[in-house]
Amino acid sequence: MSFVGRYTHWLHTRWPAGGVEPLPEVGEDGATSVSGLRIVGDLSGVPLLKFSLDTGTRAVVAFVEVEGLTPGAQHAGVVDIAIVGAGVSGIAAAVEAGRRGLSYQVYESAEPFSTVVNFPKGKPIYTYPTEMTPAGQLSVSADVKESLLEELEEQRSRFGVEVTSARVESVRKDGDSFEIRLGDGTAQRARKVILAIGRTGNYRKLQVPGESLDKVSNRMYDPSDSSGRDVLVVGGGDSALESAIALAGAGARVTLSYRKPSFSRPKPENVEHLEELRDRVRLMLPSEVKEIRERTVVLSTSEGDTEEIPNDQVFTMIGREAPLDFLRRSGVRVIGEMSPRRWAMLGLFTALVFYVYLWKGWLIGHTDVFAIGRDWGLGPESLLGAFTKATAAPSFWFTSLYTACIVFFGIARIRRRPTPYVRRQTVALMAIQVVPLFILPEIVLPWMGANGWIPDVIQQNLFPNGEYWRALGFVLAWPLFLVNLASPHPMLWWIVIGLVQTFVIIPLLVWRWGKGAYCGWICSCGALAETMGDTHRHKMWHGPVANRWNMLGQVVLVLSVLVTLLFVASWHPSLAPTLTPLTKSVLSNYKFVVDIVIGGAIGVGFYFWFSGRVWCRFACPLAALMHVYARFSRFRIFAEKKKCISCNVCTTVCHQGIDVMSFANKGLPMEDPECVRCSACVQSCPTGVLRFGHLASDGTPRYDSLPASAVQMRETAGAQPIEV
Repeated sequence: MSFVGRYTHWLHTRWPAGGVEPLPEVGEDGATSVSGLRIVGDLSGVPLLKFSLDTGTRAVVAFVEVEGLTPGAQHAGVVDIAIVGAGVSGIAAAVEAGRRGLSYQVYESAEPFSTVVNFPKGKPIYTYPTEMTPAGQLSVSADVKESLLEELEEQRSRFGVEVTSARVESVRKDGDSFEIRLGDGTAQRARKVILAIGRTGNYRKLQVPGESLDKVSNRMYDPSDSSGRDVLVVGGGDSALESAIALAGAGARVTLSYRKPSFSRPKPENVEHLEELRDRVRLMLPSEVKEIRERTVVLSTSEGDTEEIPNDQVFTMIGREAPLDFLRRSGVRVIGEMSPRRWAMLGLFTALVFYVYLWKGWLIGHTDVFAIGRDWGLGPESLLGAFTKATAAPSFWFTSLYTACIVFFGIARIRRRPTPYVRRQTVALMAIQVVPLFILPEIVLPWMGANGWIPDVIQQNLFPNGEYWRALGFVLAWPLFLVNLASPHPMLWWIVIGLVQTFVIIPLLVWRWGKGAYCGWICSCGALAETMGDTHRHKMWHGPVANRWNMLGQVVLVLSVLVTLLFVASWHPSLAPTLTPLTKSVLSNYKFVVDIVIGGAIGVGFYFWFSGRVWCRFACPLAALMHVYARFSRFRIFAEKKKCISCNVCTTVCHQGIDVMSFANKGLPMEDPECVRCSACVQSCPTGVLRFGHLASDGTPRYDSLPASAVQMRETAGAQPIEV
């Protein structure tokens, strides 16, 4: 392997890079891109019974309290709410609708609670999180399939919820109501719609010869039917392990095939139980099915060998695809999918951002085009005069807009994610942007300079010729902020400040708190990403290819180093006549390509389509340098493996593209250098698995005291019912 290959592996590609399953865009209380249509249950992202109950209830509450839905359809034949799917979330929604006096219709293509009905006989039920009390009147407490089904059916009967047996083909918005098109060609109408269909798309397939044989199934009902038979179970999740355990207990000769060398997704209880059955279950890890024959199955191993084993039955427990075609027909937007209209909007918005960045000027400085204060007889010596003079510069208006966005969206973020960590982090980002990055260089320093309040030695060495924009260098460190070196002579004070920042303070911060100590708490780019980009973090590109694109930042870092060296060389008297014109040209082109095009037009222009961290993750030179520092950091995100349900929410909300779940469900500390301590994974985890901390000198974890998880806060305070 070449040096570049080894370096790339050491820095980025050594870390897990799992993808994110395509799912519908679901907002608060199940809101979607279609007004009046909400998604609840498993399809909203969290495959837990209690969350399904909770989301079903809260969707109805949102219709009433947010959208103002009141009982009584406008004309005959139109119900208040159409509920598609009679699983736990759909029935919970129906119960809440009935409690509030709303008319409703529940449609189900199979049978009520069909997902539970199709569980294997005796399947254990995990009602995580244990401290959670779901909203609404429906509840679950059973610990095996049969008891759970009895419990749910009893409640459905008690609350009088009737189910219409019908297959819904599509849901289409038509004016102020919806048309629900059924499989028999008829249509019903409703004012609001709740989709509670779960992962009811097609079962995933192995795509191998023989998969269509009768002995192949993607469901197992009664393991005793396989007693004494040779059975192959394919998969590495809870369904596969539970099936293998049940089959072995029923007397089947079981082989479990999984394409990876170890299990990462199943619950620890299932893995432990499987280990206890190693004498009755043969594990083939890693292996893949190559062909299914009448009496045998052919598998390949990691060494490239093939093995043919006796076989009577095959259970492919590899899950289902989400019903994306149904969602598309219903107009619901799927995460990451781009329509022609969305591409056009992306292009127009990026062009607007590009124009704004050009308008502010390539260098942040003041140009006295007009000064309103002159009309009032105000000079720069007065604070109001200094303010009106500042308004003459394009940079003032750009920075004002930038700061206003951070404050406005920052307040919204605090309300959206009410944890102490998010509140303190967001306030810090807003304060740093408002004071040292806006008020100080734009108003206060010019005002102090006009009144002679800045000592000459400071004025000459930090702000020569009234260049107060250089004060941004107190916060924006090299190589993110290069222009403090853009001078025909060395500015020793800024050189010292830059060296201390970049090579002393920031390394110490990263060593103790990770890269996010700067990117997530100080940097102005991170401030906009964490505030304005907060609701778009799930749109980030994930996977192995994206992991390789992380190296683009290393390229930009090398360019910034070369530009810096050119500045330094131009300070030599004998080289200055030749290099000074070149440095101006190089600086202009560097700023245009890196600052305006990549950092500005692309970095900000892509916010609403590809997450707010596109620039920070892929191209920021300072972040690229901190990635190297972070490889030696003590910072970690620790996981309580036994509570991990492998829902992948933590990975989905990471706008740095980190596969957090791959660490969590193995119980390993997350140490990917991309992490910016945004806390989204910790805050969004439905079972409170994750927490920030660092490795002590003896290698033991030390957890941060600032709470970042609402679940852990509830656990600490004692379980409290969630009132609606």
